[in-house]
Amino acid sequence: MGSLKDYITLATILLIYVIIAFAIAVVRKRNDIADVAWGLGFILVSWSSYFLGDGNARALLVNTLVTVWGLRLAWHIASRNSGPLEDFRYAKWRREWKHFYTRSFFQIFLLQGTFLFITVWPVVFININSPISFRWLDVAGVLIWFIGFYFEVVGDFQLMKFKKNSDNKNKIMSSGLWKFTRHPNYFGEALQWWGIFLLAISFPGGWMTVIGPLTITYLLRYVSGVPMLEKKYAGNSAFEAYKKKTSIFFPRSPIA
Repeated sequence: MGSLKDYITLATILLIYVIIAFAIAVVRKRNDIADVAWGLGFILVSWSSYFLGDGNARALLVNTLVTVWGLRLAWHIASRNSGPLEDFRYAKWRREWKHFYTRSFFQIFLLQGTFLFITVWPVVFININSPISFRWLDVAGVLIWFIGFYFEVVGDFQLMKFKKNSDNKNKIMSSGLWKFTRHPNYFGEALQWWGIFLLAISFPGGWMTVIGPLTITYLLRYVSGVPMLEKKYAGNSAFEAYKKKTSIFFPRSPIA
């Protein structure tokens, strides 16, 4: 399960990373940097824990998956946020919050780092444990990860392409994967972590790392992902019609 010293080392590395990300956000006056830092933070903690362990094949596989996901997500969000305006969520908090910088550090950056540390636990667990042979459950985990990656990447690409078309201004994306779930990208991100959990569960005590996928699924579905975007479009007649026929999270055939 790794030593307490290993976890303290990783927590310290992550805290330093969080402080640096916050400092950049203060200088640039853009708290949406936290979204870019999210995926990169997983890569940092994953490889840091990898070098604390034996560097076995299973760990290399999992770290590669996390790296592919994290780099792709960071690039996508950085491209999306490349305009002059801060993301609407952070801009709203900037207008409303008293003691803005203190709340930003604790309520955005440090809190995000805490959730990151919990979510990445299956990866850390794999990295710092003694290696074990591959099993059929590992194949299932990798397949589930790829399905999740497909939903996230394709969902993001379809939405980006939709928004770039000026004819779609003020319209709601409801085709492609968005026909089966209102948030295919969030569903895909959560599913990837369930796949990684299956790669950790074969270790003695690996079942405890279920807190990782449970945490990210809860956050995306009920806290920082789905609710914020749904609130943004509340009252929009097209979105209300879309809601009535399309699943909020888990994909299913639309209601006629």
